[in-house]
Amino acid sequence: MTERRKALITGASRGIGRAICVKLASEGTDIVFSYRSGDEAASETVNLCREYGIEIHAIKADVSNSEECERLIREAVDLLGGRIDILVNNAGITKDNLIGRMKDEDFDAVIDVNLKGTFYMMRGVSRLMLRQRAGRIINMSSVVGVMGNAGQVNYSASKAGVIGMTKSLARELASRHITVNAVAPGMIETDMTGAMSDAVKEKVVENIPFKEMGKPEDIAETVAFLAGDGARYITGQVLCVDGGMAI
Repeated sequence: MTERRKALITGASRGIGRAICVKLASEGTDIVFSYRSGDEAASETVNLCREYGIEIHAIKADVSNSEECERLIREAVDLLGGRIDILVNNAGITKDNLIGRMKDEDFDAVIDVNLKGTFYMMRGVSRLMLRQRAGRIINMSSVVGVMGNAGQVNYSASKAGVIGMTKSLARELASRHITVNAVAPGMIETDMTGAMSDAVKEKVVENIPFKEMGKPEDIAETVAFLAGDGARYITGQVLCVDGGMAI
Protein backbone atom coordinates (compact mmCIF):
# COMPACT_ATOMS: atom_id res chain seq x y z
CA MET A 1 0.00 0.00 0.00
CA THR A 2 1.30 3.47 -0.90
CA GLU A 3 2.27 5.53 2.15
CA ARG A 4 0.09 8.56 2.67
CA ARG A 5 1.62 12.01 2.22
CA LYS A 6 2.11 14.20 5.29
CA ALA A 7 1.16 17.88 5.33
CA LEU A 8 1.64 20.74 7.79
CA ILE A 9 -0.71 23.69 7.24
CA THR A 10 -0.72 26.93 9.23
CA GLY A 11 -3.82 28.96 10.00
CA ALA A 12 -6.36 26.31 9.03
CA SER A 13 -9.24 26.44 11.50
CA ARG A 14 -11.54 28.18 9.02
CA GLY A 15 -11.81 29.79 5.59
CA ILE A 16 -9.11 29.08 3.03
CA GLY A 17 -7.03 27.04 5.45
CA ARG A 18 -9.93 24.74 6.24
CA ALA A 19 -10.70 24.28 2.55
CA ILE A 20 -7.07 23.30 1.94
CA CYS A 21 -7.21 20.76 4.77
CA VAL A 22 -10.41 19.22 3.43
CA LYS A 23 -9.07 19.04 -0.13
CA LEU A 24 -5.80 17.40 0.87
CA ALA A 25 -7.65 15.04 3.22
CA SER A 26 -9.91 14.00 0.34
CA GLU A 27 -6.74 12.99 -1.51
CA GLY A 28 -5.58 10.80 1.37
CA THR A 29 -3.09 13.16 3.01
CA ASP A 30 -2.41 13.02 6.76
CA ILE A 31 -2.47 16.52 8.24
CA VAL A 32 -1.29 18.61 11.14
CA PHE A 33 -2.61 22.16 11.13
CA SER A 34 -2.07 25.14 13.38
CA TYR A 35 -4.46 27.78 14.63
CA ARG A 36 -4.08 30.73 16.97
CA SER A 37 -7.61 30.98 18.37
CA GLY A 38 -11.03 29.40 17.96
CA ASP A 39 -10.95 25.92 19.46
CA GLU A 40 -14.46 25.13 18.22
CA ALA A 41 -13.64 26.08 14.63
CA ALA A 42 -10.46 23.98 14.77
CA SER A 43 -12.48 21.00 15.99
CA GLU A 44 -14.88 21.44 13.06
CA THR A 45 -11.96 21.30 10.62
CA VAL A 46 -10.71 18.12 12.30
CA ASN A 47 -14.12 16.48 12.08
CA LEU A 48 -14.60 17.41 8.42
CA CYS A 49 -11.23 15.90 7.48
CA ARG A 50 -11.61 12.73 9.54
CA GLU A 51 -14.52 11.73 7.34
CA TYR A 52 -11.90 10.83 4.73
CA GLY A 53 -10.20 8.34 7.03
CA ILE A 54 -6.94 10.24 7.41
CA GLU A 55 -4.97 11.21 10.50
CA ILE A 56 -5.40 14.86 11.45
CA HIS A 57 -4.26 16.88 14.45
CA ALA A 58 -4.75 20.53 15.43
CA ILE A 59 -2.04 22.41 17.34
CA LYS A 60 -2.52 25.86 18.82
CA ALA A 61 0.48 28.02 17.95
CA ASP A 62 1.39 31.63 17.17
CA VAL A 63 3.50 31.66 14.00
CA SER A 64 4.73 35.19 14.69
CA ASN A 65 6.94 33.66 17.40
CA SER A 66 9.98 31.70 16.19
CA GLU A 67 10.02 29.43 19.26
CA GLU A 68 6.34 28.61 18.74
CA CYS A 69 7.11 27.71 15.13
CA GLU A 70 9.92 25.41 16.21
CA ARG A 71 7.58 23.71 18.69
CA LEU A 72 4.88 23.37 16.05
CA ILE A 73 7.29 21.74 13.63
CA ARG A 74 8.67 19.34 16.26
CA GLU A 75 5.20 18.25 17.31
CA ALA A 76 4.05 17.92 13.70
CA VAL A 77 7.04 15.74 12.83
CA ASP A 78 6.29 13.45 15.78
CA LEU A 79 2.60 13.19 14.88
CA LEU A 80 3.31 12.62 11.19
CA GLY A 81 5.81 9.81 11.67
CA GLY A 82 8.99 11.76 11.06
CA ARG A 83 8.12 13.34 7.69
CA ILE A 84 6.64 16.52 6.29
CA ASP A 85 6.03 16.23 2.57
CA ILE A 86 3.93 19.39 2.16
CA LEU A 87 4.14 22.71 3.98
CA VAL A 88 1.37 25.26 3.38
CA ASN A 89 1.99 28.66 4.96
CA ASN A 90 -1.55 30.01 5.12
CA ALA A 91 -1.66 31.88 8.47
CA GLY A 92 -2.22 35.59 7.99
CA ILE A 93 -3.84 38.70 9.45
CA THR A 94 -4.87 42.16 8.29
CA LYS A 95 -4.82 45.49 10.13
CA ASP A 96 -5.86 47.92 7.40
CA ASN A 97 -5.66 51.68 7.52
CA LEU A 98 -4.47 54.63 5.49
CA ILE A 99 -0.76 55.17 6.01
CA GLY A 100 -1.18 58.42 7.93
CA ARG A 101 -3.32 56.61 10.49
CA MET A 102 -1.44 53.31 10.59
CA LYS A 103 0.17 52.63 13.96
CA ASP A 104 3.61 51.09 14.33
CA GLU A 105 2.17 48.12 16.17
CA ASP A 106 -0.34 47.45 13.37
CA PHE A 107 2.42 47.45 10.76
CA ASP A 108 4.61 45.23 12.91
CA ALA A 109 1.84 42.75 13.74
CA VAL A 110 1.05 42.08 10.08
CA ILE A 111 4.73 41.71 9.17
CA ASP A 112 5.32 39.42 12.16
CA VAL A 113 2.56 36.97 11.23
CA ASN A 114 2.46 37.12 7.44
CA LEU A 115 6.13 37.57 6.58
CA LYS A 116 8.19 36.47 9.57
CA GLY A 117 5.86 33.56 10.32
CA THR A 118 6.28 32.28 6.77
CA PHE A 119 10.07 32.63 7.11
CA TYR A 120 10.18 30.79 10.44
CA MET A 121 8.15 27.89 9.07
CA MET A 122 10.11 27.63 5.82
CA ARG A 123 13.41 27.71 7.70
CA GLY A 124 12.43 24.90 10.03
CA VAL A 125 10.67 22.63 7.55
CA SER A 126 13.24 23.09 4.77
CA ARG A 127 15.88 21.51 7.01
CA LEU A 128 13.78 18.36 7.20
CA MET A 129 12.95 18.41 3.51
CA LEU A 130 16.63 18.75 2.62
CA ARG A 131 17.32 15.54 4.53
CA GLN A 132 14.37 13.91 2.77
CA ARG A 133 15.55 15.26 -0.60
CA ALA A 134 11.90 15.94 -1.41
CA GLY A 135 9.09 18.28 -0.46
CA ARG A 136 6.59 20.91 -1.51
CA ILE A 137 6.37 24.35 0.09
CA ILE A 138 3.37 26.49 -0.82
CA ASN A 139 3.12 30.03 0.51
CA MET A 140 -0.02 32.14 0.60
CA SER A 141 0.62 35.56 -0.89
CA SER A 142 -2.15 37.81 -2.21
CA VAL A 143 -3.15 39.74 -5.29
CA VAL A 144 -2.45 42.76 -3.07
CA GLY A 145 1.18 41.68 -2.92
CA VAL A 146 1.25 41.74 -6.72
CA MET A 147 -0.62 44.96 -7.50
CA GLY A 148 -0.98 46.85 -4.19
CA ASN A 149 -4.09 48.29 -2.58
CA ALA A 150 -4.87 51.59 -0.85
CA GLY A 151 -5.14 51.23 2.91
CA GLN A 152 -3.07 48.04 2.99
CA VAL A 153 0.55 49.17 2.96
CA ASN A 154 1.43 46.72 5.74
CA TYR A 155 -0.45 43.79 4.18
CA SER A 156 0.92 44.54 0.70
CA ALA A 157 4.46 44.69 2.06
CA SER A 158 4.07 41.37 3.85
CA LYS A 159 2.59 39.57 0.85
CA ALA A 160 5.08 41.03 -1.63
CA GLY A 161 7.79 39.90 0.76
CA VAL A 162 6.37 36.38 0.70
CA ILE A 163 6.77 36.38 -3.09
CA GLY A 164 10.41 37.44 -2.79
CA MET A 165 11.14 34.74 -0.21
CA THR A 166 9.37 32.15 -2.34
CA LYS A 167 11.51 32.86 -5.38
CA SER A 168 14.74 32.97 -3.38
CA LEU A 169 14.08 29.73 -1.50
CA ALA A 170 13.01 28.02 -4.72
CA ARG A 171 16.52 28.69 -6.05
CA GLU A 172 18.10 27.36 -2.84
CA LEU A 173 16.18 24.09 -2.76
CA ALA A 174 15.70 23.20 -6.42
CA SER A 175 18.76 20.94 -6.64
CA ARG A 176 17.13 18.65 -4.04
CA HIS A 177 13.87 18.57 -6.02
CA ILE A 178 12.04 20.59 -3.37
CA THR A 179 9.59 23.01 -4.96
CA VAL A 180 8.61 26.37 -3.49
CA ASN A 181 5.66 28.25 -4.96
CA ALA A 182 3.17 30.93 -3.96
CA VAL A 183 -0.57 31.30 -4.45
CA ALA A 184 -1.96 34.84 -4.68
CA PRO A 185 -5.70 34.84 -3.96
CA GLY A 186 -7.91 37.70 -5.03
CA MET A 187 -11.21 38.49 -3.32
CA ILE A 188 -12.36 35.24 -1.74
CA GLU A 189 -15.60 34.59 0.14
CA THR A 190 -14.41 34.21 3.74
CA ASP A 191 -15.39 35.51 7.17
CA MET A 192 -13.29 38.60 6.42
CA THR A 193 -15.10 39.51 3.21
CA GLY A 194 -18.41 38.46 4.75
CA ALA A 195 -18.11 41.38 7.16
CA MET A 196 -18.04 43.85 4.26
CA SER A 197 -21.18 45.85 3.46
CA ASP A 198 -23.15 44.98 0.33
CA ALA A 199 -22.18 48.33 -1.20
CA VAL A 200 -18.48 47.66 -0.70
CA LYS A 201 -18.84 44.13 -2.08
CA GLU A 202 -20.58 45.43 -5.20
CA LYS A 203 -17.78 47.93 -5.79
CA VAL A 204 -15.16 45.22 -5.36
CA VAL A 205 -16.91 42.83 -7.75
CA GLU A 206 -17.11 45.58 -10.39
CA ASN A 207 -13.31 45.62 -10.50
CA ILE A 208 -12.99 41.85 -10.94
CA PRO A 209 -13.00 40.81 -14.61
CA PHE A 210 -14.74 37.57 -13.60
CA LYS A 211 -17.50 39.67 -11.96
CA GLU A 212 -17.69 37.47 -8.88
CA MET A 213 -15.68 36.62 -5.79
CA GLY A 214 -13.78 33.39 -5.58
CA LYS A 215 -14.40 30.60 -3.08
CA PRO A 216 -11.98 29.02 -0.61
CA GLU A 217 -12.22 25.83 -2.65
CA ASP A 218 -10.71 27.66 -5.65
CA ILE A 219 -7.57 28.28 -3.61
CA ALA A 220 -7.58 24.75 -2.19
CA GLU A 221 -7.65 23.25 -5.68
CA THR A 222 -4.62 25.32 -6.68
CA VAL A 223 -2.71 24.32 -3.54
CA ALA A 224 -3.53 20.66 -4.17
CA PHE A 225 -2.23 20.98 -7.72
CA LEU A 226 1.06 22.52 -6.56
CA ALA A 227 1.38 19.79 -3.93
CA GLY A 228 0.70 17.02 -6.45
CA ASP A 229 2.75 15.04 -8.93
CA GLY A 230 1.57 17.21 -11.82
CA ALA A 231 3.52 20.19 -10.48
CA ARG A 232 6.83 18.39 -9.91
CA TYR A 233 8.67 20.67 -12.38
CA ILE A 234 7.11 23.96 -11.25
CA THR A 235 9.02 26.08 -8.74
CA GLY A 236 9.49 29.75 -7.86
CA GLN A 237 6.14 30.68 -9.39
CA VAL A 238 3.22 32.83 -8.24
CA LEU A 239 -0.23 31.62 -9.28
CA CYS A 240 -2.83 34.40 -9.10
CA VAL A 241 -6.24 32.90 -8.33
CA ASP A 242 -8.11 36.17 -8.61
CA GLY A 243 -10.67 36.13 -11.41
CA GLY A 244 -8.37 38.37 -13.46
CA MET A 245 -7.75 41.17 -10.93
CA ALA A 246 -4.00 41.26 -11.54
CA ILE A 247 -4.22 41.29 -15.34
